[in-house]
Amino acid sequence: MVETGEGNCTLVTDFILLGLSDAPELRVFLFLVFLLIYGVTVMGNLGMIALIQVNSRLHTPMYFFLSHLSLVDYCYSTNIVPKMLANIINENKSISFLGCMVQFYLFCTYGIIDIFLLAVMAYDRFVAICSPLLYMGSMSQKLQMVLVSSCYLCGTVCSLIHLCLALEIPTYRSNVINHFFCDLPPLLSLACSDVTVNELLAYIVATFIEIIAIVIILTSYLFILMTILRMRSAEGRHKAFSTCASHLTAIVVFHGTVLFTYCRPSSGNSEDAVKVAAVFYTVVIPMLNPLIYSLRNKDVKEALRRVVSSKMFS
Repeated sequence: MVETGEGNCTLVTDFILLGLSDAPELRVFLFLVFLLIYGVTVMGNLGMIALIQVNSRLHTPMYFFLSHLSLVDYCYSTNIVPKMLANIINENKSISFLGCMVQFYLFCTYGIIDIFLLAVMAYDRFVAICSPLLYMGSMSQKLQMVLVSSCYLCGTVCSLIHLCLALEIPTYRSNVINHFFCDLPPLLSLACSDVTVNELLAYIVATFIEIIAIVIILTSYLFILMTILRMRSAEGRHKAFSTCASHLTAIVVFHGTVLFTYCRPSSGNSEDAVKVAAVFYTVVIPMLNPLIYSLRNKDVKEALRRVVSSKMFS
């Protein structure tokens, strides 16, 4: 750090990430747990992408969006967990200022893409259930590419707003971040200058993004529910519900933690509660998504069974 002469304020060249716990006896345990979770995350998400690519039965709009969700979840976790694992083991827990900003920007980008991809997948389920005969025609490859590209574009642009808020902080009282990765709330808590405007803008942007995504999801599922209730066949209703169950589970888990962390005043969040929620959406959820979609989806289980059988036979 470089002293500026303004009291205890300094120009920061690097940060120290305190991590989840400073108890030495927990280091090995935490390292092994998060290493296992990360291993499952990598195999699950990359395995899901590979399975969708090699199985022609999964070349549908639903699985096209799911493959991108798996890709983003893999990148999301990889941006956070390797550095987190290194900090658990090493005494040196520093990260450069540039590295911190890059990690924060990528974290925001992948998180926002995740939010919009889940909304797009809700719209996809709406078209599939409410207009099944027109589904493949309506969800053309061109529209699929436009929707996915829009998710990536929104993630990139919205993250720039958050990055600019972080870069607006001129000096810090300390370079010690009480977190396991670089995020905006702990950075703002260390700022020397008044960050009320920064916090307000961050809150508004996060809430606005969540509102847009949730409106799309709720509207889609409202029409889906109305369509299902009009079905005369109990088998048809069960099939429609089962195709939405995996997606609804992923939505509730992801959006619940995001709303808890970012879409309420920061004064309402204890540091420990924020850390637990952050572990959930940065480490656990990227691991859960491929498991949710594989364990609750007959098409994925059948495709996996075919791949395993063909490998064993060959």
